[in-house]
Amino acid sequence: MSPKDRFLTVYGRKPVLEALVDPGLTVDKVVLADTARGPAVAEIQRAARAAGVPVRRASAHRVKVLAGNGKQDQGVLADVVAPRMRPLAAALSAARPPARVLVLDGITTPANVGMILRTATAAGVPGVVVPRRGVAALDPLVVKASAGVAFRTPVLRCGTALEAAERLVAAGYALFGLGAAEGTSVFTAELPRRAAFVLGGESVGVGPEVRELVAGWLTIPMPGEVESLNVSAAAAVLCFELVRRGG
Repeated sequence: MSPKDRFLTVYGRKPVLEALVDPGLTVDKVVLADTARGPAVAEIQRAARAAGVPVRRASAHRVKVLAGNGKQDQGVLADVVAPRMRPLAAALSAARPPARVLVLDGITTPANVGMILRTATAAGVPGVVVPRRGVAALDPLVVKASAGVAFRTPVLRCGTALEAAERLVAAGYALFGLGAAEGTSVFTAELPRRAAFVLGGESVGVGPEVRELVAGWLTIPMPGEVESLNVSAAAAVLCFELVRRGG
């Protein structure tokens, strides 16, 4: 299993310190740049010792590569255990695969990804597919937008949204796209017990490759003079309609 399927990496001195002192989180390790010094770094080291978390030194370049954000890492990162995160393939091969799954496709705004993770967790959705490519990285901006819930979300990892769609269809899931144009109302559509719902990007919606695999389209009725909802707002409507239906 890739580390990216086990941990959420946070970077920056304040986010790392907050993760270390949060009793509800388990930090696997802290990595400090060999150039990182000062009172804030010393405080991180003390917190790590108190929590029994190993601290490793690496070159500043290596920290930038691991964090994936050379402008904001501040020479420190931490791998935080996400106990409910696992590969999509593992979830589908489990004895009880998730019945309902959200698939993020091309959603690049961290705030939207974070709010979707928070909403889905609140609604009890058993799986949210967050591809490693084509979607905002699971970084501190996403964690902040989720108000920390991202650490506990049942995130399912795979390479791309297309890979996820293909795996889900092959596993017997009906694939639905959430769109603003033609389709059946999300409130009246017949939904099979095993279904996946694709949430498209902010500008282009569901990508053309994934669109080819979509079996049906769902819309949110909007009698007011608004063409569409923000993707995180649309996700909230969908998630709680599933709650209304009993999952």
